[in-house]
Amino acid sequence: MRVDLHTHSTASDGTDTPAELMAAAVTAGLDVIALTDHDTTRGHAEAVAALTALDSGLTLVPGAELSCSLDGIGLHMLAYLFDPEEPELLAQRELVRDDRVPRARSMVTKLRDLGVPVTWEQVARIAGDGSVGRPHIAEALIELGVVATVSEAFTPEWIGDGARAYAPKHELNPFDAVRLVKAAGGVTVFAHPGAARRGRTVPESVIAELAAAGLDGIEVDHMDHEPATRARLRGLAAELGLLTTGSSDYHGTRKTVALGDFTTDPEIYGEITRRATGAFPVPGAGGERTAHRL
Repeated sequence: MRVDLHTHSTASDGTDTPAELMAAAVTAGLDVIALTDHDTTRGHAEAVAALTALDSGLTLVPGAELSCSLDGIGLHMLAYLFDPEEPELLAQRELVRDDRVPRARSMVTKLRDLGVPVTWEQVARIAGDGSVGRPHIAEALIELGVVATVSEAFTPEWIGDGARAYAPKHELNPFDAVRLVKAAGGVTVFAHPGAARRGRTVPESVIAELAAAGLDGIEVDHMDHEPATRARLRGLAAELGLLTTGSSDYHGTRKTVALGDFTTDPEIYGEITRRATGAFPVPGAGGERTAHRL
């Protein structure tokens, strides 16, 4: 059983539509895929419709990746199987999403002040119908020949956390995120907590505090974690009683990682579904049908 619990579509900053993502997951031989677009569940309905049309045993886990910040350090919280209509969590997701456009415009202005001929129209074209974010700005920099890859854009020189052209946006306190997701019946997993190449990371003491506050797990097997980091995080999870997941963090052509490059143990996936009460996994036409809420 192959389980990938972290992917993105054009509903945020991926390059595959939700329907294309479902088809790609089948081609990749996945049994379970979570759709975790940034701060939105807008792609879920299309993914469910595509899944229904596919003659496969693929199961969809509805989720989202919540933008959080603590003491000036950005971190992301994966939320699974929560009630997307729970008012408080919905309001916070909308605040984050609504702040993305002015934040991106500010970053475009900063880049232009640095001599980069990027335009808002270019970034908006790249984002399309998705929630505009830094990966779209990074792609604009690639188009202009300023950087060669998305990773090169996410550095102190350009648009990494605290970088020359960085601009903040509304973000959740991670402790509030854990509380809100739990209140909405969901499960929380700290995404790529040791991804130091992206910028500053929170100390292990914060992960311990989050665990005490109800955090369910940490994402250990991820492309941005070196083997030593994975080993350290796995040991920390054991000490704190946290679940450990593995995921591709697939963004389509924006990243080199492929669907299923990192996966989650089926037993841990089962524990995630047992803990959730806000929504249910959605089985495809070839799988066993169960009730679900979107």
